This record gives sequence, C-alpha cells and structure tokens, in this order.
Amino acid sequence: MSSRVETSTPPNTPTPIGPYSHIAKVGPFITIGGTAGVNPATGELAGPDVAAQTKQILESFKVMLASVGSDLAHVVHINIFLSDIADFARMNEAYIDVMGAHRPARTAFAVAALPKAGARLTMNLTAVTKDDGAPTRRDVRRRRRAAKRQPRQSSRQRRRA
Repeated sequence: MSSRVETSTPPNTPTPIGPYSHIAKVGPFITIGGTAGVNPATGELAGPDVAAQTKQILESFKVMLASVGSDLAHVVHINIFLSDIADFARMNEAYIDVMGAHRPARTAFAVAALPKAGARLTMNLTAVTKDDGAPTRRDVRRRRRAAKRQPRQSSRQRRRA
C-alpha cells in the first residue's frame, strides 16, 4: 500500500472556506474534511433547516466519494457537529433518507459555533475504497503518465529479459 497522501477537491462540490482540500486519500483509506450543507451550484446553504443541510452534505459526500472510487456504502465513520443539539432528531430523519440501511459508526457533538454562517451542522467522514478492484479515473491517469515516462523497450530487449 502506498503511503502517499493524495488530496483533492472535486468539481460539483462546495468550495472549501479555508486552505484545505475536501479529500485526503492514502491507499484505500479516505478522509473527507468538515463539510457544510452548501449547494455547490449556488454557493449558498441548501436551506435554513437542518434536514435540507443534512441531505446536501450527504449528496456532496456522494460526489466526493465517487471521485476516489468509493460511495456511501463504504463509509466507516461519520462525525456530526450540530450548532443546536435540539436538531438531532430532524438530522437523523434526513440522514436515514439518504443513508438507507447502511449504519456506519457515528459520533455527534453539539458545538458553540460553526465556521459557515447560518450552518446548522457540518460533517466529516472516514471511508474506504470499493473492493471491486476497479481502478479509479485518477489511477488510470496516473498509470498512463507513468507509462509515458518509462523508456520503451524494443522487441529484442523484451526477448532478452
């Protein structure tokens, strides 16, 4: 397994509000940093309520995970940071609507404030890549670049080896 850390912020996801990438990946392990319920098309919160923001966060997670060869079914753990713990039940309802039967480990915290004005919550997660062995688009591009850098052997050199 490679110990190289790959970072990215894929298209169609909210723009980070600080100097960070949304995704860090090492081998099959994926971490997605704190994400608010921002609609990437408008740059605005998906709505003023916790349900709309929860669903938007999980939809953004789908896009981010797909960009590194994973999906919500491969989420291992989610941290949830709520600006008001009274939103916990409504957040859970919206969470179940998107997550379905998958129940990764989860921790919820009530926090005094969040960096994005108006945000009712943020989430971050840890996931793994899919086990199907299929390379991600990034893997394919990396292999192509590496192949171009390798000196080509003639058929005579290949026969000698």
